[in-house]
Amino acid sequence: MTAVLEHPGSAASTAPARPRRLAWLRERGMGATVLVAAISSAFGVVLIATTGYITSIVRADAQLGESGSIAFVLGIVTVVFVGLAVYIASIVTANTFATVIAGRTRQIALMRLIGASARSQRQRVAAQGLVVGVLGALAGLLAGIALAALGIWAVERMLQLGEIPHTLLDPAFGLPAIVVALTTWAAAWAGSRAVLRVTPLQALAGSVPATHGDAGARRGRGGAAIALLVVGAALLALGVLAGLVSPLGVLIAFAGGVLSFTGIALGAVMLMPPVLRLIGRLFGGSATARLAAQNALRHPARSSRMAIGVVMGVALVTMFAVALESMKQVLAAELGSEPPAELAAVIDTVSAVMMALVGVSAVIAAVGMVNLLTIGVVQRRRELGLLRALGLSNRQVRAMVMLEAVHIAIAALVAGLALGIAYGWAGAQSVFGSMSTDASGATGPTLVWPAVPLWPMAAVISATVVLTLIATVVPTRLATRVAPVEALAAD
Repeated sequence: MTAVLEHPGSAASTAPARPRRLAWLRERGMGATVLVAAISSAFGVVLIATTGYITSIVRADAQLGESGSIAFVLGIVTVVFVGLAVYIASIVTANTFATVIAGRTRQIALMRLIGASARSQRQRVAAQGLVVGVLGALAGLLAGIALAALGIWAVERMLQLGEIPHTLLDPAFGLPAIVVALTTWAAAWAGSRAVLRVTPLQALAGSVPATHGDAGARRGRGGAAIALLVVGAALLALGVLAGLVSPLGVLIAFAGGVLSFTGIALGAVMLMPPVLRLIGRLFGGSATARLAAQNALRHPARSSRMAIGVVMGVALVTMFAVALESMKQVLAAELGSEPPAELAAVIDTVSAVMMALVGVSAVIAAVGMVNLLTIGVVQRRRELGLLRALGLSNRQVRAMVMLEAVHIAIAALVAGLALGIAYGWAGAQSVFGSMSTDASGATGPTLVWPAVPLWPMAAVISATVVLTLIATVVPTRLATRVAPVEALAAD
C-alpha cells in the first residue's frame, strides 16, 4: 500500500516501487492459486495430447480404424474433461479471492477512506487475478508438454506399439492455457465482488453490522442458485432423453451438469450447514470436537468454500468411474460376451490413463482446501490466541483445526459421492443410450444401469482422507506458532 501512496514522479520512490508491484504475490493464497492455474493448464495440455495419441492408435488398428465413433467419443471426452478441469479451477480461484478479500477488508476500507473508489479496488484485484492466471497458465503449458512427451514415450515402450504418428507442438495446446488465464481473471473478478460492499467506516472499526446490501446479495445468490439448479436439472433430463437417439445428448447433459453444479456451488452456504450439523454429531462431546463443529457452522461461507472444492473433486472422479464401468457393461452386453483381448487391453489402457488424468481434479481440490484452511487460520489469529489464553494447549488447538477440516471433508465426501454417481449415470446414459445392448443386433434405445465399481470408490474415499490429513499440516502448524499475547495484540 506504501507504493500506492508514493508520488509516481518521485525518483526516490520509483526504484523501490517496481519490485513492490508484485509484492502481493507473496500473500497467503496467491502462490497456491498460481499452482491451481498451472495444474489446470497442464491438465488440459496432457489431456489433449493423450486423447490425440489414443485416436492415432485407434486409427492405426486394422479393425478399430474403420469406426469413427471411437474417435468421436474421445473428442467429446476431451472437451468435457478440459471443461470440467477449468470449471473446478475457476471455483477454487473465486473462493480463494473471496477469502483473501475478506482478510483485506480493513486495508480496502482504508483506501476507500483516502478517496479510492470501490470499482478501482475491484479492478486492481481482477488485474491480480489476470497476472496469476497468466503465470500459472504458461507454467502449466510447458509442464504439460513435458509430461505428455514423457507419457507417450513410456506408453510406447511398455506396449511396444511401434511408430505412431503424433506431434507435441500442436497449436491446440495453447487453448487450455488461454482459457485458464481468462477464467482465472474472471474468477478473481467474481470473487472480488465483496469489495463493492466495503465501506470507509470499516477502516475505523474492527467490525460493522451486516448491511441491507449484504442481505440482499445473499438473497440474490440464493435465487440464482435455485434458478440454476432448476434449469440444470431440466437440461440433464433433456440430455438423457436425447441420448436415447444420439450420443450428442451428452453435450446437453454436460451443460445441464455444469449449470446444476454451479447452482449447488452458489447455494452451498444454504445446503452445507444441515449436512455439517449432522456430521458434527459424530465427533463426540469433547471441548475440541464441539469447537470444531461450531467453527464449521459459525462461518458457513468459509466452510462452504472449503467443502465445495472437495465435493467437486470427489464428484468428478466418481462420475468418471461410474461412467466408465457402465461403458464396460454396455460393450459386454453388445458383444454378448467379454470384449476381445486386444479391445480389452485398449479399454484398460484408456481407463488407466484417463483415471490418472481425472485424478488431477482431486489434487486441485486438495490445493484449494490447503489454501483456504491456511488463509482461514491466518485470519483467525486473534481467535486462536484467545483460545490459547483461555487454557487450550497446542495439542488441543491442533486437534480443533484438524477436526474442523475432517468435519468438512466428510460432509463433502458424502455429497460428492452422491453427486458423482448421479452425474456418472446421466453421462453414461446420454452417451450410450442410443447403442443397442442386444447381441443379436436389434436396435433401439437402451436403459444404462449405473455401475458403481468397488475399488475405485474405496480409492476415492482413502485418497480424500489422506489429502485431508495432508491439507491440515500447514494450518495446524500455523495455528500454534504464534504466542497468545502476540496473537491478541495483532491488529
